[in-house]
Amino acid sequence: MKTIEIQIENLKCGGCAATIKKGLLEIENIQEVAIDVEKSIVAISSENADLELVKTKLSKLGYPEVGDKNTVLHKAKSFVSCAVGKFEA
Repeated sequence: MKTIEIQIENLKCGGCAATIKKGLLEIENIQEVAIDVEKSIVAISSENADLELVKTKLSKLGYPEVGDKNTVLHKAKSFVSCAVGKFEA
């Protein structure tokens, strides 16, 4: 199993982290997700997960990879994801 780290935009709190973790664990072949809120890093442990699928999922949740376009829509989605994550936690 290998671990891949992705630095993302818009990560603010544990609510965001909960939403990201839940979303990424839905992807086939991902065994574990760890999130460092302070450094805005998502670490994914997987045998052979599709990295582009992971990045697309993060972007759809409102957390694009650092260096990708961070639009107003991404920021709005991350705000909603954050609130949902806090509510479900």
